[in-house]
Amino acid sequence: MPFKPNAIFLSEINTGESAFVLDFSNGQGIAGRLTSLGFTPGVEVKMTQNFGRGPLIVTVRGTRVALGRGEAARICVQRSLE
Repeated sequence: MPFKPNAIFLSEINTGESAFVLDFSNGQGIAGRLTSLGFTPGVEVKMTQNFGRGPLIVTVRGTRVALGRGEAARICVQRSLE
């Protein structure tokens, strides 16, 4: 379960939805990798493809990034109010 109010994990966002990155859970190693890919707190991400299983594709800072479901389940986000 996410550790902030109104927060969910990136893997729970539907295709076409946008969200803002809040934080990462479970470890410094994953945080370093995700930060190098452009996932920093406050950045907006858009879910490009999420079929409910397998990898998902998000757009962050104008770049499409493929993430494994396990990685996406460590990114704590808040849905955008669009």
